[in-house]
Amino acid sequence: MIRARDLSKRFGGKRVLERVELDVARGDFVLVTGPNGSGKTTLLRLCAGLAAPTRGTLEVEVGRARVGFLGHEPLVYRELTALENLELYGRLYRIEERRERIGMLLERFGLWEARRERAGSFSRGMLQRLALCRTLLHEPELLLLDEPFNALDAEGAALLDRELHELRGGATLLVATHDPERLVPLASGRLAFA
Repeated sequence: MIRARDLSKRFGGKRVLERVELDVARGDFVLVTGPNGSGKTTLLRLCAGLAAPTRGTLEVEVGRARVGFLGHEPLVYRELTALENLELYGRLYRIEERRERIGMLLERFGLWEARRERAGSFSRGMLQRLALCRTLLHEPELLLLDEPFNALDAEGAALLDRELHELRGGATLLVATHDPERLVPLASGRLAFA
């Protein structure tokens, strides 16, 4: 599903990725680990089509509409309610029966009671839950998750653990994390940056 050869990325004079080789098969669950500034986020952004490589080749065998990307920012409109945000994304992705899917995700991530509240009033953890709902809404084939446990409390982390267990094998996942031990039991591979 993802094939990278000699993949490199620079920002001006700063080298972020250098000659990365990567093969991710359909259904794989690959952990991306390394210290801050090692290129984890850049790799996910490249795979999502949000940045272009400086050198090398990158093939992603799924259309952008089938990619779910969770970055450091939740990418939700803070002046809209949780329900309005997901309705907007559901329309953009042309999801049939989106109301049922939205309701199910809000319930699963513990946001049903807050569905009519503006996202701008949410705590950082609630925003992360809403961002996860947004990411999963269109049932993507490829999930690119950058520190998905960030800002989640124990309950939110448990909800995400359950979701990742269910997604394993059905979707392809590339997950950047500082806490790889939590996900090692799910992983089929690992890419470690120095």
